[in-house]
Amino acid sequence: MSAATHLPALVIVVPLFFAYLMPLFARWREGWSTVTALGVLAFSFAGSLVMAWQVMAYGPFSYQMGNWPPPWGIELYIDYLAVFAALTMTGVGLIILVYASKDLPHELKPHLLGWYYTLYLLLMASMVGMALTNDIFNLFVFVEICAIAACGIISIKGSGECLEAAFKYLVLSALGSGCLLLAIALIYMVTGHLNFTFIAQALPEAMRLYPNNILAALALLLVGIGVKAALFPLHVWLPDAHSSAPSPSSAVLSGLVIKIYAVALLRLLYQVFPASLFEVTPVMTILLWMSTLAIVVGSMFAIVQEDIKKMLAYSSVAQIGYVFLGFALLDVSALMGGILHIFNHAMMKAMLFLAAGAFIYSTGVRKLSDLVGIGRTMPIPTIAFTIGAMAMVGIPLTNGFISKWYLVLGAIHGEQPFFAGVILLSSLLNGIYYLPIVVNAFFSEPHGAVAEPKRLPPQMQVPLAVLGFACLLFGVAPSLIMGLVSRASQALFGL
Repeated sequence: MSAATHLPALVIVVPLFFAYLMPLFARWREGWSTVTALGVLAFSFAGSLVMAWQVMAYGPFSYQMGNWPPPWGIELYIDYLAVFAALTMTGVGLIILVYASKDLPHELKPHLLGWYYTLYLLLMASMVGMALTNDIFNLFVFVEICAIAACGIISIKGSGECLEAAFKYLVLSALGSGCLLLAIALIYMVTGHLNFTFIAQALPEAMRLYPNNILAALALLLVGIGVKAALFPLHVWLPDAHSSAPSPSSAVLSGLVIKIYAVALLRLLYQVFPASLFEVTPVMTILLWMSTLAIVVGSMFAIVQEDIKKMLAYSSVAQIGYVFLGFALLDVSALMGGILHIFNHAMMKAMLFLAAGAFIYSTGVRKLSDLVGIGRTMPIPTIAFTIGAMAMVGIPLTNGFISKWYLVLGAIHGEQPFFAGVILLSSLLNGIYYLPIVVNAFFSEPHGAVAEPKRLPPQMQVPLAVLGFACLLFGVAPSLIMGLVSRASQALFGL
């Protein structure tokens, strides 16, 4: 059998294998760990691209680990949503790692670099695994790897605030994991299966016999995954974790980690639980109001922040609300908007955190009021930040406009214009805290450390330029990704 046949397994196994070699490389051949980590992620991204092409050309396919057929063996199911998520995680993750190769020596002690790459590759492998798996217990295993690696990349700096943020995340994440495991136990108890496809077949009958078990499992899933995805009001760990971590960690946590949990919940709600369940329980209404509160309250908290990374962290609370709003409106256009926003926000928020990291790297300044005039002395990071800010507001010709457009269309199609109004209000709120930063950056005189910044290495400037270009490219030509997004949405709706 060719390597291409085993790609679904290889894109997960190769990063896992090399993760454990990273500290060895760091001690034995210092320069190897960075190059190897980049090579491994490039392989996973290339593999995801090949799988995306296979799915678009020939339709979804499954891969059985060790040739053990389900329900006995672990199955990977590669459909439109799975390859979309895998492409987003590996593509943006690779760009962040290029930036990290120069930023990390500035933020971490030298002996920690190899360990950081170990955690990063574990994180990437677990997120791709969560995207591809078709087995609910296997999903739980990847969730746990992801949670522990995420705690590691927050706490690795070793400062008091990093350790406190990581501890807060660990406690809440453990609570979420407990809810998730209890939900899996309840589902297994009434269906006898762990494979998504077999659970979906058994659930309608189980709903008739054990309705309370299924409702309890659904509630536990919503809380467990809601904590990990930082959906308001379960978001309390996020602001500290994202603001105190090293900048590449902030970018990957905000841009990718909270999104993969949203993908996991989307798959469970649309592919595993029967549609009839949502007629007898208000789970989608609960999700709608949680996401609406996330959008409004997250934006309001962001407005009053003085620290640039804390402002971006609260902005992420609002942005994950858009994703869940798209899922909960129960309309194909809205679902397309929600799925597309996973991709768009991954690029926008990664770019904003990396630009903030570039400002901190070159000037040591974090306070927004001290960053005035930085556009004159650090043009490339400030232009990237400006593009990201415009995309967050949803200005036309940026990718953020496209996902908001589909969300508004979905709200109107679904005859719920109130939620279209919420999206428009949130754009205004986004403008209130992003646009003054941009105006002050270009139209004020720089002073202090901002007037004479340290030179930014090309490895940190190029990823910013690439992400800025991508935000504009997918704003002008959204059709490059919309084929995959629309097929994923239609498949989830069974069209």
